[in-house]
Amino acid sequence: MQSTKQLLESEGHEVAVFCMKYEKNLPSEWESYFPDEINFFTPNLFAKIRAASRLFKPKDVAKKFNRLLNDFNPDVIHLHNIHSYISPVVAEIAHQKGIRVVWTLHDYKLICPAYTCLRQGTTCEYCFTNKFNVLVYKCMKNSYLASMLGWMEAICWNKKKLINITDRFITPSRFLQTKMIEAGFPAEKIEMLPNFMPQKINPFTSKKDYYCYVGRISEEKGIDTLLKAASHLPYSLKIIGSGPLLDTYRNEFGRENIEFLGHQPLDKVYETVKEARCVVLPSVWYENNPFSVIEALCMGTPVLGARMGGIPELIEEGINGFLFTSKNIPELKEKIDLCFRYFHDAYDFVKIAEQAQNKFSSKTFYNKLIKIYLLAKNEC
Repeated sequence: MQSTKQLLESEGHEVAVFCMKYEKNLPSEWESYFPDEINFFTPNLFAKIRAASRLFKPKDVAKKFNRLLNDFNPDVIHLHNIHSYISPVVAEIAHQKGIRVVWTLHDYKLICPAYTCLRQGTTCEYCFTNKFNVLVYKCMKNSYLASMLGWMEAICWNKKKLINITDRFITPSRFLQTKMIEAGFPAEKIEMLPNFMPQKINPFTSKKDYYCYVGRISEEKGIDTLLKAASHLPYSLKIIGSGPLLDTYRNEFGRENIEFLGHQPLDKVYETVKEARCVVLPSVWYENNPFSVIEALCMGTPVLGARMGGIPELIEEGINGFLFTSKNIPELKEKIDLCFRYFHDAYDFVKIAEQAQNKFSSKTFYNKLIKIYLLAKNEC
């Protein structure tokens, strides 16, 4: 969202921001319009009830958003991750005022109340046709209460209503676009627009003898598969990121050739990725259009990715990386070994970077985004 804002402003557009107040927010001239912070994890019962009310049609959000619309008078509302902390009420309000609404989808929330299309660690599409399944299988935090709220939210903001109040949905991957259509959203309202690399990166440095993972340390990322494979290989692996399973994995798999670096500043992440032989993304969920892959390719670093979600759309086997079957440890070991042996003669790191930077450039993204805004205007 911030990168899109900066891009639009660089092209002469006026942009306002609307989000929840939060202590880690960047400073913003629009902060006086932001609704107050809520916390779903507080022990305070009243605060929990207040947070739960934000899932539906929160009056405090509506009041602040109406004030922003009246003062800023926008032509387009571009939504990102609004569920839970903002709510789709902002789309409804904008639609009622005749303002075109464009919504970029970063996950599967509109077709899966639990966001990830995962049920007990396995991909699941039951809720595409019946949202009550989120309650049947306790998909939200393995809790009936949380799953009940997820189901009620899905009923309040049902497919028919979301389609009616949104002029265009943007899916960063072809995979998500396909799943949205399979779940009953109209194809003519869905545009595919991949994420973009907001800055130019000097792509190539000499490669060192390690490979790496960059991202959240959590179950859906399939890192246990990578760690088990790495445990039986001679190559060095660097793990960058934090998350709920960091300490667990560090204790179980910490050894000489596996290094857990935790959270790192962006310049350190880029330096590590540039010099890596390859980046591995072993996800077990339907990845959408992962930045970790786009960033690596724009730096000239090949990617080994699981055949999940939108990952295969980004990888040309033998050209900028390899694909492997999710959770398949022997195949991943084989591809990591192949990648190390294949590097010296076959990979053109500079070409990988050039092709990726052209494909995911801000100019390409901007031109397509403006066309989507105009398409939404024609129907508004």
